[in-house]
Amino acid sequence: MTKEFNQPIGAHMSISGGLYRAFERGEAVGCTAMQIFTKNASQWRGKPISDEDARLFREAWEQSVIGPVIAHDTYLINLAATDDEKWAKSKAAFADEIERCSKLGIPGLVMHPGSHLEAGEETGLAKVCTAFKEIFAETPDDVTVLIENTAGQGTNLGWRFEHLAAIIEGVPEGRFGVCFDTCHAFAAGYDISTMEGFAKVMAEFDRLVGVEMIKAFHVNDAKKPLASRVDRHDQIGEGMIGREGFRALMQDARFHDVPKILETPKGEDDIWDKKNLALLRELAG
Repeated sequence: MTKEFNQPIGAHMSISGGLYRAFERGEAVGCTAMQIFTKNASQWRGKPISDEDARLFREAWEQSVIGPVIAHDTYLINLAATDDEKWAKSKAAFADEIERCSKLGIPGLVMHPGSHLEAGEETGLAKVCTAFKEIFAETPDDVTVLIENTAGQGTNLGWRFEHLAAIIEGVPEGRFGVCFDTCHAFAAGYDISTMEGFAKVMAEFDRLVGVEMIKAFHVNDAKKPLASRVDRHDQIGEGMIGREGFRALMQDARFHDVPKILETPKGEDDIWDKKNLALLRELAG
């Protein structure tokens, strides 16, 4: 199937009933890009992906209008864990996530950098770098790790662009990109709610990390105020970022081909996915 679309935008879709089922769900709401979990997000290890699972997934993708697909790792993983057992478990689980993506042909795996658990940001970031060095040495090289910026709740790392730069620079052998979450950036204190503010924040990101490193966006409005350090997603244009911030993103030519994924509450029959995707297309002009 020829995949013709303007900007690749979509949502996180359920894999209930089979990984391949995500495509029909994504198409039903108007996705031209998509994010999935490759297993239950609240479990350390998932059922192995069989050759048949992988075949059905790849066939469904081939026949779908959906272009880019990325995956998100389980929320249990913490590569900055202070407890040795948890750290080892996290490293093994993340290596498994990469293997699963490789088997499905998914090129990008989104992850949160982790929490330093009062050990301090510097110690936490060093631990994350050490973990990645081990993980990259033993996993397939056809999957890029997309580090997601965070809102900075509790002891979460990744809420400053400097944290992302430290991880990327600290693992020269790494295969990294960035997944830029709009809600998280705003909650962390980066004001992207106006054209001018968005341009300023992206200039700062470019200086510290490089905008070419952004391989995906999570497009989420923010329920809580600027610099609240609280991660609460709202529907597009309904929250504190508002329409102008998303207009700035959707009209930025540098990010035209970068997939933009909703992680907003879906509502009955995924009604909000349909509304939000329609609004993003409108804002793109």
